[in-house]
Amino acid sequence: MTIISAIITILGLSLFEIINSIDNAIINAEVLSTMQAKARRWFTTWGLLSSVVLVRGLLPFLIVFLLNPSQGIIKTFTAVFSSSPSVAASLDKSAPYLLLAGGIFMVFVFFHWLFLEEKNYGLPGERFIAKQGVWFYAVVSILLAIIVWYAINADPLLAFSAVVGSTVFFITHGFKQQAQQAERKLLQKGMSDISKILYLEVIDMTFSIDGVLGSFAFTFFVPLILVGNGLGALVLRQLTVSNIDKIKKYLYIKNGAMYSILFLGLVMALDSFGAHIPFWLTPMVTATIVGFFYLKSKMSEKYYV
Repeated sequence: MTIISAIITILGLSLFEIINSIDNAIINAEVLSTMQAKARRWFTTWGLLSSVVLVRGLLPFLIVFLLNPSQGIIKTFTAVFSSSPSVAASLDKSAPYLLLAGGIFMVFVFFHWLFLEEKNYGLPGERFIAKQGVWFYAVVSILLAIIVWYAINADPLLAFSAVVGSTVFFITHGFKQQAQQAERKLLQKGMSDISKILYLEVIDMTFSIDGVLGSFAFTFFVPLILVGNGLGALVLRQLTVSNIDKIKKYLYIKNGAMYSILFLGLVMALDSFGAHIPFWLTPMVTATIVGFFYLKSKMSEKYYV
């Protein structure tokens, strides 16, 4: 990998981490507004360390280890920094399973948002689809059945990984619903700042899964994932403290995040079946989608209210 390609990948990872975590940043900002200054400073400094190191840092290593359990934890940790051909071959062999599981997860996230979540309608047809919310479960079930059917013919383990991706989605979706309920508790008076910080860290952990899984659509080189996700998390924490009210005015940024997630999910799924996706396509399309919805937000009349 050249320096130019590494920089492009890092920038794409950082951009995706930022836009994918906007909802989390808004939750954090609203809760931080109810806390004392000392607690807010603690969350934005030491909380950043736990957010980047414990979640966005360790989770990619854990995923690689689960794909290659025979190597052991220590060997996996050192292997991801190695340029050994045997290590690269091992990762390449297990890559399709991660890509399809992550792709299914990401596509399900998009369809859940499209059918069931509240949103500012940014494209024609979104309002109509939102009124057909009951069809979400039918759409994702049929989609999963079709993918599993084709995956079985290629590799039974690949078909199983598709089922794992859907399982991870429904498990994490339950945690996200719990996180939304926890947010209402955090905004109530009577809860200590320490309790709020602990709740925020758990919520951050829940919201970070999308970003970590999506990062493998950009690269399988874990050090780049650490740098890109870490840089994105750092920028997001700064925005949480200083400019969250301004971020809220960009009405369609969440739309950009969701359509980026759809694209990344499709890239991961296609790649798992052997399609060759150029490394530059993922960050370029992500930036284009986000840029489009950023400009749409700027041009919206509501933005200037």
